Formats: sequence, structure tokens, C-alpha cells
Amino acid sequence: MKTVIVGGVAGGMSAATRLRRLDEVAEIVVFERGPYVSYANCGLPYYVGGVIRDRSSLLLQTPQSLASRFRLDVRTGHEVIGIDPAARTVSVLDLADGELMTESYDRLILAVGASAREAAGHPGIPTHTLRTVEDVDAIGVLVDAAADNPSALVVGGGFIGLEAVENLVHRGIHVTLIQRGEQILTPLDPEMVAPLEAQLRSHGVDVRTSVTIDSVEAGRVLLDDGTSLRPDFIIDASGVVPSVDLAQVAGLRLGPTGGIAVDADNRTSDPGIFAVGDGVEKVDALSGEPALVTMAGLANRHGRSVADVIVGRDERNTPALGTAIVKVFDTVAAKVGWSERQLVATGRAHRAIHTHPASHATYYPGAQTMSVKLLVDPGSDAILGAQIVGGEGVDKRIDVIAVAMAGRITASGLARLELAYAPQFGSAKDPVNQLGYVADNLRTGATRAIQWHELDAAVAAGATLVDVRTPREHAAGSIPGAVNIPVDDLRERLGELPDAPLVVHCQVGQRGHTAARILAQHGRDVVNLDGGYRTWAAGATTTVRRSVAA
Repeated sequence: MKTVIVGGVAGGMSAATRLRRLDEVAEIVVFERGPYVSYANCGLPYYVGGVIRDRSSLLLQTPQSLASRFRLDVRTGHEVIGIDPAARTVSVLDLADGELMTESYDRLILAVGASAREAAGHPGIPTHTLRTVEDVDAIGVLVDAAADNPSALVVGGGFIGLEAVENLVHRGIHVTLIQRGEQILTPLDPEMVAPLEAQLRSHGVDVRTSVTIDSVEAGRVLLDDGTSLRPDFIIDASGVVPSVDLAQVAGLRLGPTGGIAVDADNRTSDPGIFAVGDGVEKVDALSGEPALVTMAGLANRHGRSVADVIVGRDERNTPALGTAIVKVFDTVAAKVGWSERQLVATGRAHRAIHTHPASHATYYPGAQTMSVKLLVDPGSDAILGAQIVGGEGVDKRIDVIAVAMAGRITASGLARLELAYAPQFGSAKDPVNQLGYVADNLRTGATRAIQWHELDAAVAAGATLVDVRTPREHAAGSIPGAVNIPVDDLRERLGELPDAPLVVHCQVGQRGHTAARILAQHGRDVVNLDGGYRTWAAGATTTVRRSVAA
């Protein structure tokens, strides 16, 4: 059997090497339009920033090394421009000499991925995307050639855009970041993005949301907020779109997201053609509906799965959780599952939990605070999603929650996970366990909570807000209208509180829970402000910024 693979990076090369390990005699041909195969595209921004110094370390394999170890026929500089499913052939253009050839196949794997959105022409200003080795080489030339006080404009505040910003700053370039939407990193909810924006601004990045390019004239960029810039170059990180031209030429079915539709075997609407990678629809783990999830891990996994299917193994894709992580200077942001914004948009019932634990035992030097948000189905206690922003330890906790979701462990069940503990690595009550405790208290009714964005309505309806922190904490920053009664004084000062609904809060929610338990057992109608003052302040900051922009 002869397998032809179109695309030689993540999914395509995983399929090729796995297929060879499973079938020593199969004929395997890989066509790659670019000059490189099997390169670490996720590391490209860090080469721009000088964090990764050796360019060759990003080039994991070459056609020669793949031929030697795996006996693969890898042809770079060859673009597949057509597919004839009936004849089971592909038309291939040799980009070096313009020769057009035809290659037959028994099985065809499309692994062409996604492409950066077409970068608009900007007269007088070099503009590049950040997807390929060639992109990085071109940007490197611009960085090296930049004059004194160089500046760059980055369009798009997603994962790639943020990585580009950080690495350009590392190279001494002043960066303006513009984002079409109301916030950067839209997979996260607004109160979770606030620390990330603060980190960018602290490093001199000019962050502008709800802003787009209006026009470019004579090297000057005019923005639709009425301001203008003169950047030395522009990096367009405004997103990617599925590469589906070949699929359309072959008459393959596209799904509702615009990606290539495949079944659980990654088989397209033509039984002889498979597709993997960023251009292919996945199944969303929460909704069961088609979704575009552009993650390198999924591309590699599905490439491996296709090889198993081709040799007759019983292998199926699992639904995608969309687990992702990014580091911007000293701040790490990670997510899994759905955001609250997605849940609200679909009308799905949910409960939000915010905590602000330390990365490890606070008495051991170096502990760092993280902000955690867990989203829970109030009926089934299922975990719907999570977001974590902080420093050390974020990666470990998001991975534990991702595994819990895959294993269908409930939110309350997180309390019962036995996780590794030593003071320099965690706490006796790990942040993941703490989420479980809070979830269980809410599930059983041991406490009731209100969200930061619900507070104004509660106060307007007659609730009294009680700050149970110390007077010193209250003086350092407080929610307008809050009455300050420290939790340790609460039992003796019950008479100072009106006979009305109460909302209690502390700094992060823990003392608020204690205060709520005290008041509830004295017959008071009380709810705890979830996540405390810290969560409210992050949400309020984002809200103020939105209103100013509007």
C-alpha cells in the first residue's frame, strides 16, 4: 500500500513516522511546499527574541535524516495543487523548476494545517505573519536592521501575538499591541486577563483593545481610535483560517466551522482520504459539536491515530478540551474547556468559583500567588472549564484539571485527589484540592456565593456589603459602600448589621466563607463574594477600561 501525505510538519510527520513503525514495507511519500519539515513552529517566537539562540535546534528532522531512519520519501519544495479522488492521484508542482507531475496513492493524508489570515498590504511598512521558519528569518532581518529606538506594531492579542510581543520587547523594541475585541486573549474571561494586561503594561507595551487599523499612508498607521503610529514593521497575528483549498478541489465535505469534516477515524467524506491538523474540525468535549481547535498536541496525536487506522488498528479520536497555555514575561495564563463567556452565550447553566492560592506552601521561600477560575455544572457537578493565571505551578494545576475532565471527575471530586506534596512543590491542601472544597461547599449548600459582576445588582436590591478584612486592608483598597467589620469581631458586632440580605467579602474568599458560615448560623441571609476583593478588583478594572474605550 502506498500512502501519500500532504504537509510535513506536525500532523503529517507524526503520521509518516508512526506508519513506518507499524509497517516496514509501506511506501510513504511526503510532499511539503516549504523548504523545511518537522520543525518546531511553537518555538519560532522565542528564536526571534533570542531565547532560543540556535536556529538549527528548531529543525528537528531533515528529508535526509527521515530517509535514513524511517525510509520516507520526503520532497520539500513540492506543492500539491490538485487531487483526483476517482483516479487516486495528486498533481504536484516542483517549485524549483516548475515541473508538474502526477503521483498515485492508495491512501492520502491531508495535513496542510491552517494559514495565517491574509496579511493586508501596508504601503511603506514591512508586514509579516509568524507561522513559518521563513517568517522568522524575515522578521530577524527587520529586527537586526531597525534604527535607534525601534518600534513594532503587533496586530492580534491571542497566543501567537502575545508571544511575539514578549520576544520583541526582549530585543529592545517598543511594541504597540492592538486587539480588535474588548480584551486580549479572548479564550479567557475578562477578570482573568487583567493580570496579564498589567504585566504587559509594566514592560512598556502599549496595549490597545477595541482598536483596528483604519488605513496606512506613507509609512504611518492610522488606527480607528483616531491615533497614528510609525512602526518600523508590523507583525500580523490576527488569527488563522483552515487551509481547505485542496479539500474543496477534491470535493471533500467541509463542516459548519469551515474546517475539513472528518469522522472519529479522521477519515474525510472520501474513504480513501484522511485529514489531520489545524485545518480539520474536532469534536468539542463539552458540546459534542464540531469545533476548530488549533493545537500542536492534537495535530500530532491525530497524525499518529491515522497511521493506526490505516494499518487496521482500532483507534478513535477523543473529543477536544482545548487545553492551552502561554507565558508572557513573568505571567503564565492557561485554560481548559469552556470560558464563562461561552457558557453565557449558549445559555448553559454554570457556577463559577474563583480562588487565589499560592503555588506552594507560603512558609517556604518563593511562593507565588495564582488566580484560578473553575466553571461547574450546578446540576451534575461536572467540570466545564478552568482558567489559571499566575507564575510557577500554573502548568501543573491546569494539567491536573484537564486530566480530571477527561476522566469525568466532578468538581467536588477534586477535593479527594491525592497529589504530591512537599513545601517547595505545593501545599497540604493543594490549589486543586481547594477548588474541590469550595465546589463541595456550594454543591451541598454549606455556603452561597455571588459573582463580582453580580454585586452591583445585589446592593441596588438592598443588600449590605460587609468587608471582613482588617481595617488596614480595608484602608488600602475597598469596594465602595462596604461596611468594615473584621471576621474575628463579627460575633460581637452582629447588632451593627441591618436586618437585610448581606454580602460578605475578604481578600480572596476564604475568610468570607468563614464569615458567611458565622452569619448563616445566626439566622442571617448571607452570601459570600466569590474570589473576594481581588477578583472584584480585576473585574472592575476591565469594566472601567471597556467603558473608557466605548
